[in-house]
Amino acid sequence: MPERAVRPDHPCPCGWGEPLTGCCGRYLAGQDAPTAEALMRSRYTAFVLGDVDHLLRSWHPATRPADLDLDDDVQWRRLVVLGTDCGSPFDDAGTVEFEAHYRHAGRRGVQHEESAFSRVEGRWVYQGPVGNRVA
Repeated sequence: MPERAVRPDHPCPCGWGEPLTGCCGRYLAGQDAPTAEALMRSRYTAFVLGDVDHLLRSWHPATRPADLDLDDDVQWRRLVVLGTDCGSPFDDAGTVEFEAHYRHAGRRGVQHEESAFSRVEGRWVYQGPVGNRVA
């Protein structure tokens, strides 16, 4: 069950300021993300919305878990992209460093990660935190 519903015409949870349908909603619906950052933002939006299918579909086959159980008590509040390295439409690999702010059990927290992304059969996929890259 998603932690919160976002209407398609409301701003996308990823923070770009576009409506969900014109932003991450299209990637959650199956369109290929053009950049590593766009995929990372769509994955954050999937966590906000509880979209396990998108999270698993956008995970590298070599590092993807068999299943994923999201904690419904985590309330994702804000995404801050700190930087990117490569990951453009013309690259085959890239990294995105971000902070995902959340609340859990009445406390605030921040998940800080530098994530590795690569292309598999032309599609951007999440590999995992930097250091867990797959050849």
